[in-house]
Amino acid sequence: MLDTGEPTAADEAREAAVEAALGRLGLDAKTRLLAGQDTWSLPALPEIGLQSLVMSDGPIGVRGVRWTAEDPSVALPSPTALAATWDPGLAHRAGVLLAQEARRKGVHVLLAPTVNLHRSPLGGRHFEAYSEDPLLTGRIGTGYVRGVQSGGVGTTVKHFVANDAETERFTVDNRVPERALRELYLAPFEEIVAGARPWGVMTAYNTVNGTTMTEHRDLVGEVLRGAWGFDGINVSDWSAARNTAAALRGGLDIAMPGPRTVYGDALAAAVRDGRVDEADVDAAVRRVLRLAARVGILQGAAPAVAEPPAPVDGEALAREIARRSFVLVRNERGALPLKPGTVALIGAAARDARILGGGSATVFPPRTVSPLDGLTAALPEGTLDHAVGADPATELAAAGRDFTLRTVCRDASGAVIGTRSAPSGHIQWMGSDLPEGVRHDNLHTVELTGTFMPRESGPHTFGVKGRGAFTLVIDGTTYYDGVQRPDGSDPFAALFNAPVPRAQAELIAGEPVTVSLTHTVEVPEDRPLRSITFALAHAAPQRDPDELIAEAVEAARNAGTAVVVVATTDRVESEGFDRADLRLPGRQDDLVRAVAAANPNTVVVVNAGSPVELPWRDEVAAVLLTWFPGQEGGAALADVLTGTHEPGGRLPTTWGSLADAPVTQVVPVGGELPYSEGVFIGYRAWEKAGRTPSYPFGHGLGYTDWAYESLDTDGTTVRVRVRNTGGRPGREVVQLYLSPAEADPERPARWLAGFATAEAGPGESAEVIVELPRRAFEIWDDKGKAWVCVKGSYEITAGRSIADRRLAAPINV
Repeated sequence: MLDTGEPTAADEAREAAVEAALGRLGLDAKTRLLAGQDTWSLPALPEIGLQSLVMSDGPIGVRGVRWTAEDPSVALPSPTALAATWDPGLAHRAGVLLAQEARRKGVHVLLAPTVNLHRSPLGGRHFEAYSEDPLLTGRIGTGYVRGVQSGGVGTTVKHFVANDAETERFTVDNRVPERALRELYLAPFEEIVAGARPWGVMTAYNTVNGTTMTEHRDLVGEVLRGAWGFDGINVSDWSAARNTAAALRGGLDIAMPGPRTVYGDALAAAVRDGRVDEADVDAAVRRVLRLAARVGILQGAAPAVAEPPAPVDGEALAREIARRSFVLVRNERGALPLKPGTVALIGAAARDARILGGGSATVFPPRTVSPLDGLTAALPEGTLDHAVGADPATELAAAGRDFTLRTVCRDASGAVIGTRSAPSGHIQWMGSDLPEGVRHDNLHTVELTGTFMPRESGPHTFGVKGRGAFTLVIDGTTYYDGVQRPDGSDPFAALFNAPVPRAQAELIAGEPVTVSLTHTVEVPEDRPLRSITFALAHAAPQRDPDELIAEAVEAARNAGTAVVVVATTDRVESEGFDRADLRLPGRQDDLVRAVAAANPNTVVVVNAGSPVELPWRDEVAAVLLTWFPGQEGGAALADVLTGTHEPGGRLPTTWGSLADAPVTQVVPVGGELPYSEGVFIGYRAWEKAGRTPSYPFGHGLGYTDWAYESLDTDGTTVRVRVRNTGGRPGREVVQLYLSPAEADPERPARWLAGFATAEAGPGESAEVIVELPRRAFEIWDDKGKAWVCVKGSYEITAGRSIADRRLAAPINV
């Protein structure tokens, strides 16, 4: 049973077990428990029957403690995709699946969900967050957390708080007005704490209003734990904790990763010399033991979930979420679903699917269905033709397909001490995640070695991603033997920085060659996280882009429908950096325009996790946004394009041009990033500025039509009746927006107050009932330091988006 209500007898029994365990621990054991013993876990304490607590990245798939394709993970669509479903119930089911994956991998706590807001469209990690709107973010996050924890696995809602961009993320001081902090950035966390009772939060790298978040006593102690009643653990983002005493006083329970942290021995010493109070240590340990009891690893304490939910089919759920998330933003002349006839599928991204964003959310799925795979399986034989057209990649990519690779680990004498497969050409070993028999103290070199089978003749480029000494050998020739030093202060630069070209070799299609990249390991002793991260990168011979576009145009001209798949890359959307613009990389815009000129029935599929500019959007017949669609994305795309299922998504964030976007600043000045726009971000800011985006918040088309027939409200409950006026069954997301009758320059013109989903067959009607939260009528009073209900007249509207409002009714408060 999910722990979401008042304390039960089982809760009280767990608390008693926690207190008993705490009472048997000495100071050194207690402080050791608050420090990671390695990258992903806390130490076991056998003297109290406590097993090691294991954490893992997990927004869209559970990585586990080993990042390897030998232990694959179901890869769901990106969090922006999940938010685009506008369905907390579906988010709950996603959480149930991820809990199932976590249990399979021996993981007790997922480092998810990310509920930071899309403050600026330039945020590089927005694909891993949900929305620009705090209510939608909070509702989807609540469903996700409840789902995960119903499976007996903990969550850490992150990144608390205002970690809304990546530039200088370790040091930036985000200057956020208190009203904006309360009404926007804290709001999703508050909603999830109230609605799901999460077992953890993760405090961010950044500073807020002068205090780093791992030491922010006001926001963690007074707000999160005090006003909201949060009783879970507070874990640092990895390497975010900086000061022993300040972190403990600020409410940080767990400092990760280990074995070198500001807690452990350093915390015990701080207690003994009087810099911190042992009672504060006890409070933190109590919370950690409570989490251990909830997940079932503390002897004598019954877990919060005695029986996990029924097993979930991961492939089927990934496919369902994907098609429910796809947002059809344009569909002229009924271009979709596809008509019978021939189809030209165009784009490198149609063949090489990008299913997830870059950074810590990355996992290895058991399979990946590309758009080409999905449509080949769905369409009659002989009706589909593929042309590359334009490649979005503007730099080398990690070696994967066409490479057969493994790693060979050697000690200083050259003796082999361990091996592991490396199908992706990417090594990311953190902490104790090393091949069997390998330790950091006996590892001298790691050789990534194997064969490459070229598919094209010509000059192939090879490169290196990583930091340190490397030797690159292609077909017996040494092309590089030197040291790479990535720019930037980010300790994860070796993971996020671009590969560096180091070799160009003339190869012949079909003739395999040997490849070898040897890395001499040198991990500084003072680095808190011992990791080995590097990759062999590759790019095939580059054909003339104009020739590729010409081939695509010819294919389009000879087909009944042209489907162009455009995409971003992991150099555009990733953890670790923000975007400089919103353009599609490479010549993809040129490709779309050329294809659309050749075939008026052109459908564009946009494979991006967050907004990109679509300058040709009015020149094509249809535009379908598919986010990062997860491992089953190609199958889901075939479902939607052929009309087996309708696209169910609605925009969780506004799409528009960078030139028109009202809030864009993500680069700090003098170490500070002012949130000078206050409460006006997203659609709130677009309306205030009087600008029209490409596609408004909440927008999305299906394959049927809807009439809004009635709206009734008593001021608290809203009932909306809609009718399916089209010719096929469908699903409609009914959106409610609240606006004050008299304009107030200090408040948005309107804001999302609730939403619900209606389903109906052709000609049928359906009613949705939405309860308006009291908070919808409140603002934060900076002077009084409290929420205040703003009385007066309001208008409640029901419609299909922020811009397409169909019905209205007055409300007096």
